[in-house]
Amino acid sequence: MASGLVLPRPVTFVTGNAKKLEEVRAILGNSIPFQSLKLDLPELQGEPEDISKEKARLAAIQVNGPVLVEDTCLCFNALKGLPGPYIKWFLQKIGHEGLNNLLMAYEDKSGYALCAFSFALGPNAEPITFLGRTPGKIVPPRGPNDFGWDPIFQPDGYEQTYAEMPKEEKNNISHRSKALALVKSHFTEVGYTFQINPSV
Repeated sequence: MASGLVLPRPVTFVTGNAKKLEEVRAILGNSIPFQSLKLDLPELQGEPEDISKEKARLAAIQVNGPVLVEDTCLCFNALKGLPGPYIKWFLQKIGHEGLNNLLMAYEDKSGYALCAFSFALGPNAEPITFLGRTPGKIVPPRGPNDFGWDPIFQPDGYEQTYAEMPKEEKNNISHRSKALALVKSHFTEVGYTFQINPSV
């Protein structure tokens, strides 16, 4: 275990999604100083963890410093994990109803929300990935329609979809909060410190 690593500046969290940023801020609080930045990164293909790591590599090169990237997947067990990392595109093309229709021929409506955060110290560092997973089922849409696929995902043990839940409750059980808990543990374990205001 390192006895602390000084980073020259706060971590750059790469996102252009205001709702995602709001959740990450709510979950992390002040535990990790970060700034957000929207970068145009290529849409990669592959397994969630590989996509996340490659995105972190590319982002660290662009930012030339420490970066945190996030990928979210919605995986249907009947479809062996698809749409997975491609959920954003599926949602754009076919909507909530279309996503439900994908499972029409299957009795199994179970699935899971998966969040992959990858952290890279800089352009030459190997990214570290943290995975959070929340099991649930795919249901006809319920609740506000302002955050992606939240209206069709009902986590196990709850009667509400993500969209119907109070934000605090969702942030306690979500795939994103589970992945961020691992990110926080890693930062605590390594003991990163940040030069927020370099001495003048």
